Amino acid sequence: MVARIAEGDRRAFAEVMERHVDRVLGLARRVLQSEADAEEVTQEVFLTVWQKAETWRPGRARFSTWLYRVTLNRCLNRKSRVQQRYLPLAPEFDPPDPGPAAEERLLVQERQSQVEAAIADLPAKQRMAISLTYVTGVGNAEAAAAMEISVKALEALLVRARRGLRQRLLAEE
Repeated sequence: MVARIAEGDRRAFAEVMERHVDRVLGLARRVLQSEADAEEVTQEVFLTVWQKAETWRPGRARFSTWLYRVTLNRCLNRKSRVQQRYLPLAPEFDPPDPGPAAEERLLVQERQSQVEAAIADLPAKQRMAISLTYVTGVGNAEAAAAMEISVKALEALLVRARRGLRQRLLAEE
């Protein structure tokens, strides 16, 4: 039968597979202790049977012995790959999170909410001046042109807006 598989006989392959698939899958399950890995290894084993049937030598070992050796080799390869992929890091290797701690992030978020609320309470022109210069990052000349006012008028709006924000935020602390 194996010689027929080597010649490309699909019926012989189907018969060999039907005869041995349960034992190959059972062996792979016991070695790997994972149903998904065992099924993948079983597929790989029978692909190997299809592709390399001519490498089995009838006088050296029984076909089932060769088949189980192929199965064990595939299982061992799979286990070593899984262990290499999922090796735990040593505790001293665990790098610290460079970001701020949770409490610090909450404080920053709270402060940001306070600033946004204080900006929202500013008069409309002061709010526009602050938004243009600090949020969008445009220069004073461009912000003044966008608001259709002089640069000196924009600067006066910014002074009043910053003073108002400072007073409100200090009062909230």
